[in-house]
Formats: sequence, C-alpha cells, structure tokens
Amino acid sequence: MKLNLTKPLVVLDIESTGVVVGHDRIIELCLIKVMPDGSEQEMTVRVNPQMHIPEASTAIHGIRDEDVANEPTFKQLAPKILQFIDNADLCGYNSNKFDIPMLVEEFLRAEIDFPVNNRRFVDVQNIFHRMEPRTLKGAYKFYCNKDLLDAHTANADTRATLEVLKAQLDFYKDVPYQDKDGKMSYPVQNDVKALADFSAQGNWADMVGHIVYDSNHKECFNFGKHKGKTLEEVFRIEPAYYAWMMNSDFPLTTKRLITEVRMRAMTKNNSL
Repeated sequence: MKLNLTKPLVVLDIESTGVVVGHDRIIELCLIKVMPDGSEQEMTVRVNPQMHIPEASTAIHGIRDEDVANEPTFKQLAPKILQFIDNADLCGYNSNKFDIPMLVEEFLRAEIDFPVNNRRFVDVQNIFHRMEPRTLKGAYKFYCNKDLLDAHTANADTRATLEVLKAQLDFYKDVPYQDKDGKMSYPVQNDVKALADFSAQGNWADMVGHIVYDSNHKECFNFGKHKGKTLEEVFRIEPAYYAWMMNSDFPLTTKRLITEVRMRAMTKNNSL
C-alpha cells in the first residue's frame, strides 16, 4: 500500500554502543525518506562514537571499534543528517522509546537543536505490539511472510520496518481496536497523524518517559522517591534535587525540560 503522506516521512534505525540514551552513542544510522509522491531517498552512515563499543553490543550488530575508527563523528555528520531529515515526520521500530530520543540526544550533544514540536512520530513496534505482540523479525514474517535476513543491521531493519508499516495498513484496514476503557476505534489508518497518535508513548513530557504529564498537564516525575509529584512542587521543597539531576546521567532532553520548568516556576514566583 502506498503511504498517504502530506509531508515526507523518514523511517530510521540506529545501531549504537548501548541502549542508555544519556550515555551511549550512535555508530550506524539508516534513514529512508518517503516522499508524498511515493518516491524514496536513502542515507546510511557509520559514525565514530568516540567511545568503546562493548562486546555485548558488537554481538548484536557486529560492529567493532576498528570498523568505525576512521568514520566521521556525529557532530561532523549532523548538518548533513539534519538537512536530509528536514521537516519530515519520523517512523521506526521502537523509535519513540529509543531511536528518536537517541537521535535528538546526539543533535543536542553536537549543539544543534533538532525541532520535535511540529513532527509526528510513528512507532511501528507500538502498533504491532498492541495488535500482534511480537519482535521485528516476527512482525516481518507475520505481515510480509518473509524471513528477516541480516537482522540488526541498520539497512535491513529499516527496510523491514517500512515494509511492515505498509503491510499493517493493509492488514488492519477497517479492523477495530478496543482500548483499556472499552472504547472502540479504527486507529490503523493510512494517515501519519492517526498512526502517530496510536503509537505514542502515552503522556510523556520528555523523550524517554522520566517526566510525564498529569491530568492537569503539569510535568510530574515518573521515577524514584518523587514519582507522581510535580516538578514545581519538588523543586520548591527540595531544590537540591534539581542539582542532583543536572549532575547525573540523565539525557540532555530531560535536563532541558526540568530547567524550563524550574525557570518557569522561578519567574512565576518572582511575579507574585
């Protein structure tokens, strides 16, 4: 099925040194840009992460330190990558939880602001897990009736993700979905906004779910001893908690958000 697009959609996959967004680095990135007319552009780059690739990670994707030692750093590649993505929406497999936060983190580390507010994020894994809980390999077999060869290489995984998305649109056309409240809908539509809404990671306020919105759209902690409390409340009664987070291994996106909330609260208090 041809994707119904009003703007480009970039399907991406990342191979990395590990899975900790605030610590690990990209070592391979594949981007397939699907245009509204159905044409495609592709970019695959390898990246020198400027850190050791753990053996456990190499066992998954097969990339070693020496394979990327002479490759450019992400900071060197960032302008080219940003230009390729441009204003496109983003899509991937487990991308809302990992690939997109990792990509945004790398841009911020390179001192480049990657705008996210006007983009939609389609997570094929979330669609798949809600409709048919399996892995990418299983999804590829289930929807496309193909075996996924060269799994955990960025190009193969990205291509498989794009094929699975197209197959999902055919497979779930006019198929109802019942949410946890019993509400019925037809969420898998050939529309990026509908797909992004259905595959969204709930009420996350940052890119990784450390901070969420409550029913009043206030930023709240989603971890630790202050889970469920608003950031403004915690920073008011325990200012040192902000300093602890800023000095800890939290992603830059999280640190930027808590700084915005803290500055907003200080401005509000000063105006009283």
